[in-house]
Amino acid sequence: MILAGDVGGTKTVLALCDDSGAIVREQTFPSAGHATFDEVVARFVGGDAVKAGGFGVAGPVADGVAKITNLPWTIDAAALARRLGGPVELLNDLQATAIGMLDVPAARWVVLQPGAIAQSATSATIWPGPASLAMIAVIAPGTGLGESLLVSDGHRYRALPSEAGHADFAPHDDDEIALSRFLRDKYGDHVSYERVLCGNGIGDLYDFWSGRLGETGPALASGDRNAAITTAALADRDPVAVRALAMFVAILGAEAGNAALRGMAGGGVAIGGGIPPKIIAALQRPGFLARFRAKGRFAPWMESLAVRVCLEPRAALLGAARTARELVAAT
Repeated sequence: MILAGDVGGTKTVLALCDDSGAIVREQTFPSAGHATFDEVVARFVGGDAVKAGGFGVAGPVADGVAKITNLPWTIDAAALARRLGGPVELLNDLQATAIGMLDVPAARWVVLQPGAIAQSATSATIWPGPASLAMIAVIAPGTGLGESLLVSDGHRYRALPSEAGHADFAPHDDDEIALSRFLRDKYGDHVSYERVLCGNGIGDLYDFWSGRLGETGPALASGDRNAAITTAALADRDPVAVRALAMFVAILGAEAGNAALRGMAGGGVAIGGGIPPKIIAALQRPGFLARFRAKGRFAPWMESLAVRVCLEPRAALLGAARTARELVAAT
């Protein structure tokens, strides 16, 4: 068996998989209910033999050691390997998500632009294999904005760590210049793409357009404000929410295109995170692809790229399982 995990500040999901990566047993634990990650692993694994472990963790990884951002947990890959009796690799959760997208089946994707990738009806994945050497860009807006690049060495893909979400936001037109000023007044001199392309960014976009249009509406109902704004926009029942979501989608298209250009991602662009599956209808409107393609002399190349939205919430777990399988294959 191999052990895979998606370790977050709120919950930790562990799975025992067979050598093909198929999940045999899976369990979710409330992270805060346990003093250490080792305690969770011991409770889940029990007496099962483990050949290798792969874990996506919500925090930075340095020299095989991870400190979980919102928990007092430190995970040491070498120490965990000694306890399990097999090699262990730790990945940042966005890296694990990126790797996992290689194993998400075609039925769990929504195509925004088919691109030039040919796919057979029996193909287990929609992405090119590592032998192609084609790079794949990954962008994932959710609580924050994650980005990665899947880079092939000819034999396997590796997900590069990145903090590209914190790069400077580049306004496209007068409305976005005004948005940048609005966000700078609220957050200070540095306005990043993450300030816009995250859950709270939707609320800020609503406030920006509310001020410009002089209107408010039902999107300000109690509960999850950002979700209420999105729901109102998709239902076309609040003009401020409609403008806010349209701007979110356009800027996401622009930054997805930037991610493809930075990595020369001929293998296409994979869009993950918690937000995109909830706004598929908005992403399928012309605004997203118009901004994705609007790259001047590179516009024809942008039109050739596959762009798809991942609907699989367990991509990070799949990536951790793939990582563990590769550890077994290397031994």
